[in-house]
Amino acid sequence: MESLNSLNPFEMAQKNFDLAADALNLEPNLREMMRYPERCLVVHIPIRMDDGKIKRFEGYRVQFNTARGPAKGGIRYHPNVTLDEVKALACWMTWKCAIVNLPYGGGKGGVACNPKVLSMNEIEHITRRYTSGILPIIGPQSDIPAPDVYTNPQIMAWIMDTYSMTKGYPVHGVVTGKPLGLGGSLGRDEATGRGVFYTIESIYDSLGLQLKDQRIVVQGFGNAGSVAAKLLHQSENKVIAVSDSSGAIHNSKGLDISRLIEHKAKTGSVLEFEGTERIQPDEMLTLECDILIPAALENAITKENAPRIKARMIAEAANGPVTPEADKILFEKGIYLIPDILCNAGGVTVSYFEWVQNEQHLFWDEQDIYGKLEKVMKNAAKEVNRIHRNRKVNTRIAATMLGVSRVAEATRLRGLYP
Repeated sequence: MESLNSLNPFEMAQKNFDLAADALNLEPNLREMMRYPERCLVVHIPIRMDDGKIKRFEGYRVQFNTARGPAKGGIRYHPNVTLDEVKALACWMTWKCAIVNLPYGGGKGGVACNPKVLSMNEIEHITRRYTSGILPIIGPQSDIPAPDVYTNPQIMAWIMDTYSMTKGYPVHGVVTGKPLGLGGSLGRDEATGRGVFYTIESIYDSLGLQLKDQRIVVQGFGNAGSVAAKLLHQSENKVIAVSDSSGAIHNSKGLDISRLIEHKAKTGSVLEFEGTERIQPDEMLTLECDILIPAALENAITKENAPRIKARMIAEAANGPVTPEADKILFEKGIYLIPDILCNAGGVTVSYFEWVQNEQHLFWDEQDIYGKLEKVMKNAAKEVNRIHRNRKVNTRIAATMLGVSRVAEATRLRGLYP
């Protein structure tokens, strides 16, 4: 089996940076300034559990680079969270924000805990104590957290409230991904999936292809996957297979996505949907199709199954669904890959819109949000495709080159203090 742990996540992020920096001929002084996080905060989180016992958790907040603006990035609650993982995610957020040209740097946070075995009361206590621990470095002008793995709008509301109580007045802009009643933005739920769709649409246009009558396979029929599938279906394409954690279904004539979304809402699964056959999830990835959208777990496509991939395009809605070894195989096979740091940037883009609305005390309607999102995603996709074509590098390196070059420009202009 392919060794997915041969590099720790931060070493892998640095390796990706080095590839882009080499392609850009980035000067050594800038590499030295940009290769490492600006700030890493480790906080200990003792809380009283529901049974009265005190238990200690560990939390992290990393600000990787703020040359272009405040740090931006989610907070995840997961038992496997480590400082190196958070450093890597903060690094990738730096390039992601720059790729879609947001005035943000990159940050990330996490607490090593398992929310599935915690009560809501315990999760609230962890959240408020963690927020108190990272309070010195977060704020609307310095570092703006957001939801990530196993965190949600309610947790963002607790962070916003904890921060606001220390200030003595409501500070809506300290986090994004909040409930609408606390300054959240319309369109946030569909943001990632819409971003995937707009990116695919832009790349098809750049390649002189028509996004119609294409066969689509979606691995992961969650939020991002279902929204992308719905929009592609509405654009007269055929979604022929989808999967979720319970299994995979297939119909070569195409699925009615609106009805499938209703079916999953009622039953909790895509299985047993009318007119479909059940197939193995591994088999689904290797179906002959035009566009494969991995929207579930990381490392879904490895050097073992990459040679059997028959898609013409892969759009990475999930984070890290293709391993570095598989990347090389797909590139050699001529499969066009839309990398995650471009493809799934719709979420952070609408987070930026939420922050702007909070800071300016405005409220935009959904069509305003979608129109602005489409423009941002399509401009970024065209720029990445231009670098890919002109520099003859794979699309992942092209995207990283775009992000790194924009951060390098800001770093160069700002200079070194003192």
